[in-house]
This record gives sequence, C-alpha cells and structure tokens, in this order.
Amino acid sequence: MSRARRETIEVGGIPVSYLTAGEGGPLLLLLHGTYWSRVWQPVLEGIAAAGLRPVAVDFPGFGRSGGELAVAEASVPRLSGWLLHFLKALGQKGPVMVAGHDIGGGVAQHLMLAKEVEVPRVAVVNGVMYDSWPVPGVARFRDPAVAAATTRDDVVAARRVSVVKSLGRPASEAEINEYLDPWKDPRVARSWLALAGAADHRYTMEMLPALLESTTPKLLLWGEDDGFQTIDYAERYAREIPETRLVRIKSAGHIPMENDPKAVAAALAEFFAAEHQVT
Repeated sequence: MSRARRETIEVGGIPVSYLTAGEGGPLLLLLHGTYWSRVWQPVLEGIAAAGLRPVAVDFPGFGRSGGELAVAEASVPRLSGWLLHFLKALGQKGPVMVAGHDIGGGVAQHLMLAKEVEVPRVAVVNGVMYDSWPVPGVARFRDPAVAAATTRDDVVAARRVSVVKSLGRPASEAEINEYLDPWKDPRVARSWLALAGAADHRYTMEMLPALLESTTPKLLLWGEDDGFQTIDYAERYAREIPETRLVRIKSAGHIPMENDPKAVAAALAEFFAAEHQVT
C-alpha cells in the first residue's frame, strides 16, 4: 500500500503543505477545520488504494503551511475562494471532489455551491452545518479583546483539551504532542485565533436555500459520540437536504479517522470512486 507523504507547493508566494498518498487518479481534496491535515493521515493510504489521489491541504497559517491568516481571510467563503488558487497551483483542471472535516465541512459545501469549480461529490465528516457552530470553546475567541489577550501557550493549552476530547480514545503523550506541535509556533497560534474569530454560523445558514435545491451527491460521515458536532445535526441534514446519505461510525468521536480509519477510508473510497466509475 502506498505510504502517506508530505509535499509542498507555492501558492501566492506562500509555501503550502499537504499530505498525499498514491501516484495519481482523480483528485480528492481533503479539508481541515480547527485542526490541520494530520486528522486525515490515518485514511490516506486506504483512499489511495481505491485509485483516488487524496490531497489533505493545510490552509495558510495552519499545520505545516507558511503564511498567516487574519480574521478577514479566515471565514468559510474566503477559505473556499483560496482553494481556487491552491487548485490552480496543483495544475488541477476539471472537476474536483471534496471532503471536509469540522469547519472544513462548511468550506467544502461552500466550494460546491459557489460553482467556481465543478464539485461532483461532497463529503462532510463531523462538520459544521446549520447553527451547529461555533462551539463554546471556539466562540469565546470571537471577542477581539479575548483573542488579543490570548497567548500562544493559552492556545496550546486550549487545543490540548480539544484534542484529547476529539480523539475519543486513550492517546499517548507523544500522539497528543504530534497534534499540538504546529500551534507551538506563535504564527500558527495566531492563525487559529483568526479562524476562531471568523467562525460564524451565518455562513452555513446562508447556504440552506441553495442546499435545498442541490442535486449533488453528498455523504455525511459521522463519529456517533462527537460532543462538538453532534449527530442530531447530521440526521436533520440527511432528512432535509437532497441526495444526502448518512454513515455512522460507531464508538467514534469528533475525529472518526482516528477511531476507525478502515471504516472511514472505505466509506469515502466507495462514495468517491463511484463518481469515477460513472464518468
């Protein structure tokens, strides 16, 4: 099986990092939210084995990417717009399939609806929708005074609490530190605060009219035990939004890729490879 590897490409003069696996096939863009590309690492090889090309990008100022986000650049619509530049830098032409986790799920939906690129299939993994977000641990940083008084160490401490809860299973200190490592850079900590500052459920609420008319196939992949993005929102979405299927991952939390990577990879591969077979 092809090993996951990290690559870098320049986008607008900024080095942008992404994880990938395999040697080609139709592109599957994988988006993070309040975490970084590390959330997708457990499933990359399984996705690649299905003949797809997974690309788990770090937004500017996140993970291993350079740059820094300001609040004005960190909203769902602005991140969706930035992806057009990333796709151009990759040399991607034609349709692109997208999966998003957490706030990245909102960005994936926006990219589909914006129609700047053709998005024939979308998956949302424990992602934001309706008024499910921002959760209290993120919302408090929308206050500029709170954000301004927040140090890098404060961000790391807050993210430690979230990572431990999100993993939904016992984790070693080494694994927790691997997740936390990027935020030890003050630039990345500031970018996270910008994302939190821009977190606003009006963006997902504004999508509803278009979503109710959307015939694009959609997959919701949900860790059932998620305490952040609870499954009742996914159940409502599956009832109300056309062409939506909900797949539950049992005994899994906010990052189900870490709880049952085989099930998550298999569900994503089946969903997205079906588009490849159709076309």
